[in-house]
Amino acid sequence: MEGKVLCTGIRHRSLPEKYVRPESERPKLTEISDCEDVPVVDLGSGDKSQINQQIGDACRLFGFFQVINHGVSADAVEEMMKVAEEFFKLPVEEKMKFYSEDPSKTMRLSTSFNVQKETVHNWRDYLRLHCWPLEQFAPEWPSEPSSFKEVVSRYIEEVRALGLRLEEAIAESLGLERNCIKDTLGEQGQHMAINYYPPCPEPELTYGLPGHTDPNALTILLQDLHVCGLQVLIKGRWVAVKPYPNAFVINIGDQLQALSNGIYKSVWHRAVVNADKPRISVASFLCPADDAVISAPPPLTADGSTAVYRSFTYPEYYKKFWSRNLDQEHCMELFRN
Repeated sequence: MEGKVLCTGIRHRSLPEKYVRPESERPKLTEISDCEDVPVVDLGSGDKSQINQQIGDACRLFGFFQVINHGVSADAVEEMMKVAEEFFKLPVEEKMKFYSEDPSKTMRLSTSFNVQKETVHNWRDYLRLHCWPLEQFAPEWPSEPSSFKEVVSRYIEEVRALGLRLEEAIAESLGLERNCIKDTLGEQGQHMAINYYPPCPEPELTYGLPGHTDPNALTILLQDLHVCGLQVLIKGRWVAVKPYPNAFVINIGDQLQALSNGIYKSVWHRAVVNADKPRISVASFLCPADDAVISAPPPLTADGSTAVYRSFTYPEYYKKFWSRNLDQEHCMELFRN
């Protein structure tokens, strides 16, 4: 039951012991500076070659970037954040209907990361949804708030279109055919994590999420515009990524690191918390089809370069990812040739 301490909505005057990180693993919040050179790519600029180059540079040097003029409507974004906030304001007994610690469930409310495996918990609640195909998964989603299914469905469709467009640009930035990455990944699944980080009595002692990479192909993150929390690891130093108006943060995931033969990096990132305000973020994940074989395309090994990683499937990778603590060594290392 201790993993449910956040979901119950109880406010704490001090941090429960199970959330306190060893001193060497704490976020050192006073030492964090802002990331001054976050790549921001204007997808509406009309200059396709420039867009592809900017995305390629960002993927190679940073492992993440932000996009503006991305085609996801302002209404869809606003309604998504609104319904997320409404869900976490539901009475505890209503939310707890969805609580589960089983990561194989296609819809569940949970807390931390993996309360069955970890020794120290994270200061986060989240609603995890499988999203695609919509007709398969939407019926099991919460019926409260009453607009939840409609709002989330619309948002998912618009974000998916953005993600597939970005995969085309990423492929072209690698010198590959436009549809190469999409074709390799197959009929991609789509997941969503609606994250809620409550105010924390001692934010310097814990994380919302510790440093990790994402196991999927591509992550499209909608940040809370009013509360900062995202930090990324750049050149061995953690820096804060301030919310950018009308933008999404795009993370390269582990699968794209493998597909790029290690040219593009799956970025290490984490979420910190604060004492004053709750923070909400919505992370959308594009994931390879279960039968897709993840390996570097021939053009990336044609010059005599060897494949950095052995071939694998997403279920094989995902099983290893969930069997470990979030902040252990990069799961990709287990698949290196």
